Amino acid sequence: MICVAGDYPDGGTVGPHCHARAQLIFATAGVMEIRAAGSLWLVPPQRALWVGAGIDHALRARGAVSLRTLYIADRAVPATLPAVPTSLAVTPLLRALILRAIQGGGEADPDGRHNRLLDVLLDEVAALPSCPLRLAMPTDPRLRRACEAVLADPSARQDMAVLAQVAGVSPRTLARLAERDLGVPFSVWRQQARVLAALPILVGGGSVTEAALTLGYDSPSAFASMFRRMIGAAPAAYRAQNADPALR
Repeated sequence: MICVAGDYPDGGTVGPHCHARAQLIFATAGVMEIRAAGSLWLVPPQRALWVGAGIDHALRARGAVSLRTLYIADRAVPATLPAVPTSLAVTPLLRALILRAIQGGGEADPDGRHNRLLDVLLDEVAALPSCPLRLAMPTDPRLRRACEAVLADPSARQDMAVLAQVAGVSPRTLARLAERDLGVPFSVWRQQARVLAALPILVGGGSVTEAALTLGYDSPSAFASMFRRMIGAAPAAYRAQNADPALR
């Protein structure tokens, strides 16, 4: 296992690339936007993204990000971890193990203490529960233009006619492409994108009201209802559980 630390400013990017080893991408502060295998994830603190070896992925920092990532050789990858990219809920124990592993990564290990710590770390990774913070991304370039327009400004209220113009197709064709490529109506995908866009606000210490108004909802209650349906928790509870540790 190779343990690496790095910091990225708000808006910092790492272009598409892949690794010969599997990777657990984690940040102690900030929210990462990661694209891989036709999906987009927003990864706040207390979450990590598992990416298998050889899978192309790209990263963008939403706010200043303190990256702490593990590269794991194939022979050491726990059998319980999936081959596809997966968002995982990070426990306080795993966070502490990652920080200690990075701190001691360059030290001599005559008594094998560091290797034993890495063994415990892998056991903890293998037991992590997955969490549904994934947004499907289209392969069709026309639909992708419309989706990227939504992601660029989730609070905008463009109707299907406007987004169809961006895509260069009719509204009917845009709706058909969404059903085929995204597996849901475009309106549902857009709601998912808006809810995920709320995560950096909540994790960064913003209130539920601030998130609702920033994303163009008519009221905090309307936002909270949609958030609860998409994430499975009230936004206030999610904020309390996942706030950036640096802000606590």
